[in-house]
Amino acid sequence: MMILHEFYTGRAFDAYEYFGAHPTRKGVLFRVYAPGAEKVEVIGEFNDWDGSEDEMIQEGQSGIFEAENEEAEPGMMYKFRIYQKAGRVVDRFDPYGFGSELRPNTAAIIRDIGGYTFHDDAWMRKRTKNYNQPLNIYEVHAGSWRKKGEGEEDWYTYQELAHQLVDYVKEMGYTHVEFLPLSEHPFDGSWGYQVSGFFCPTSRYGTATDLMEMIDIFHQAGIGVILDFVPVHFVVNDYALSYFDGTALYEHPAEDTGRSEWGTCNFNYFRGEVCSFLQSAADFWLTRFHADGLRMDAISNAIFWSGDAARGVNEGAIEFIRRMNQGLQRRHPTAMLIAEDSTNYPKVTAPVEYDGLGFDYKWDMGWMNDTLEYFKMHPHDRRYRYHTFSFSMMYFYNEHYMLTLSHDEVVHGKATILQKMWGDYDFKFQQAKTLYTYMFTRPGKKLNFMGNEIGMFREWDEKRECDWSLLEYPKHRDFQRFIRDLQHLYVNEPALHDGEYNSACFRWLEVEAQEKCVYVYERMAAGEHMIVVLNMSDAQYDNFEFGYDRNAVLHEVLSGERTEYGGYFDGPKEDVQAQLTGYKWWKRKFGITVPALAAIVYKVEFLPEPKEEPRRPHLLTERTFDTRMTDRR
Repeated sequence: MMILHEFYTGRAFDAYEYFGAHPTRKGVLFRVYAPGAEKVEVIGEFNDWDGSEDEMIQEGQSGIFEAENEEAEPGMMYKFRIYQKAGRVVDRFDPYGFGSELRPNTAAIIRDIGGYTFHDDAWMRKRTKNYNQPLNIYEVHAGSWRKKGEGEEDWYTYQELAHQLVDYVKEMGYTHVEFLPLSEHPFDGSWGYQVSGFFCPTSRYGTATDLMEMIDIFHQAGIGVILDFVPVHFVVNDYALSYFDGTALYEHPAEDTGRSEWGTCNFNYFRGEVCSFLQSAADFWLTRFHADGLRMDAISNAIFWSGDAARGVNEGAIEFIRRMNQGLQRRHPTAMLIAEDSTNYPKVTAPVEYDGLGFDYKWDMGWMNDTLEYFKMHPHDRRYRYHTFSFSMMYFYNEHYMLTLSHDEVVHGKATILQKMWGDYDFKFQQAKTLYTYMFTRPGKKLNFMGNEIGMFREWDEKRECDWSLLEYPKHRDFQRFIRDLQHLYVNEPALHDGEYNSACFRWLEVEAQEKCVYVYERMAAGEHMIVVLNMSDAQYDNFEFGYDRNAVLHEVLSGERTEYGGYFDGPKEDVQAQLTGYKWWKRKFGITVPALAAIVYKVEFLPEPKEEPRRPHLLTERTFDTRMTDRR
């Protein structure tokens, strides 16, 4: 049971066990925190929405109101009727409610969330944070991946979605699915980021138990589930948290810091009760739903006041993030905590014990922006931004970065990933295959938004499903096949994921070919070596040379320019033998054919070094040396 002192001081992680609506032997026990209220009643189907007989009792000045109703039972709707001291009476959704009506209705629903039995023991025992394992995330909006029909509300249920998604993600080579927020929210167009129920799975797709079953289905199939979590802001709607008891209970009271850039309310991290509320919500999804990680949204807006570094660091938010992450790491040592953070605030992924924020991974927004801008450019101009493309590796080892092409990059007039590529229809596919080859062979965990893998030209719209009909066209079908094979290569080759946060497992072999706009790098781990060649120019090089320091043969394993992926490069895959050379500081060199705008992935096979001819001594030099040594003796 929650310790009240910990709740008030911001150290509780189990507030959901105490507050809300909990079935008992006698009925249902209701508790709500509303210290600014004059009076509170619980109203619902069990009392005909008349709370005159169900006034909640406050013990002392605790701010906690409590009532037990013998007529209430799971499945019934309820609200809290708050009598504010200013004379206003407002019916509120339970901040700790586990169930909700479908919007636009706003009543909470009593749910018994302890009845589901998971069957994922094997998964939970072997689960890790994937530091030295492949982590390839498919970001999904549950309501628009696929739909049952043409209507905006023709959603699949949690279970129906699971059965369809499991087969697809396994076929495509994803290791995890990340869902845009599944917490209850009133406005579809917010995609779940403007939350009204922080402990309540959205009723659009089913109940809390249904969501548990969905995650269980994924786990039994060997697929992890990451949930989007929003600890920074909440909706302004009058039935939810905004001025809940007539005071700024959850939001920051200052006018210039109380509202976010999205028009929502910013949480006040200087109140212990608010911190306990949020970190309990985080623990709720990890504990009760077996989520494998939380991707925390808009962390930059918590680190700095209103997300503006010029306004300074929000010390209350920093203390909260550290305390929350440290507590979650102790309670869930194998769950992943992921920050969506666009700032350069240091040590985001360092442990709290080492003055870090305690996240496991951080989205690399710099890589995303620089890379997409580079691919928008005409190939002739890329030579002038040559080192911009490779710059992200200069800071990569500062954090545990994740490479993301998320939903934010394919909405609001930004164009889809395919549209962003330079050139006409054919060139766009060429470029996109090279982009994804770079993404999946470069260090950093991966995240790709649904629809990107089929080459969508239409920006994502939460009201419509992905354009699966595109797969009737060869270019899109070939592109999807390439993404599938690339992702399986990433998952199956240790050199592409093992030790990727160790700088000894990556090196540039060519990062000075500015005029030709070619890059070559090597990935290595567990005794395996892979070499990747990227040609960012529109010229083919028939004998592009780069140096190497061991005797080896390169075996081509993947190139998007092969005809089976809709490319134009035909013929047998190359096996390239290293040649002795005085090339730069390298002992040997490779000479390869690189099609225009193409990427090629090679596997390295090492050969024995040839025995050197016996060296004939230089008599004069050696005699002089021997004489000097003799003279000294």
